[in-house]
Amino acid sequence: MADETGLGRHLAELAASGQRFAVPPAAERIRARGDRLRRRKQTAVASGGVVLTAALAVGVLSPVRLGPGPAPVAVKPTASSTPRFVPPVPAPGEEYAGELGYVYGAVLLEEAEGSEGATVQVTVEQLRTGVVHQVTVPTWIPVEVKHLAGGTPGDMRLGELVGQLRAGPQWVFAVDYDGEGRIQSLREAFWLTAE
Repeated sequence: MADETGLGRHLAELAASGQRFAVPPAAERIRARGDRLRRRKQTAVASGGVVLTAALAVGVLSPVRLGPGPAPVAVKPTASSTPRFVPPVPAPGEEYAGELGYVYGAVLLEEAEGSEGATVQVTVEQLRTGVVHQVTVPTWIPVEVKHLAGGTPGDMRLGELVGQLRAGPQWVFAVDYDGEGRIQSLREAFWLTAE
């Protein structure tokens, strides 16, 4: 009787470990990275509020301007003053750095001789800065989707989404870059997706 109980527990442990390894490792890493980014953003928002409150309390900042001051001078933007795209750099100890942005204008490029496979050219418009840049990435780049795939969360490859991303800015993604400025994955930011 005791052997049957031990066998059942052992089988349950094996089933649990099998389920853990049934999910592709890339999907687990993408989800874990998304969780880290979300926690980092929440921490930054919370600490920014604390710093602002402390600055107001100490008197470093004043919510009211004292007297009329000179009006800010309008500067006409020039080609050199428009912001250039600079790929985000991972923080110390982090594997990837991310940005939020619209991903659109996808075009499947023909496979060049000697290349590692077909590529997709997409336009990325950063939400924070408005900087627009084009990148060419392999079709196998992992993409975590929900609404783009009909409301069912799942993992796809960029090559499978060219048709949906062909139009103008509609879908917002968290774009993950490695230390050399290359895109490693996309995660649909469905809470910011334009309707």
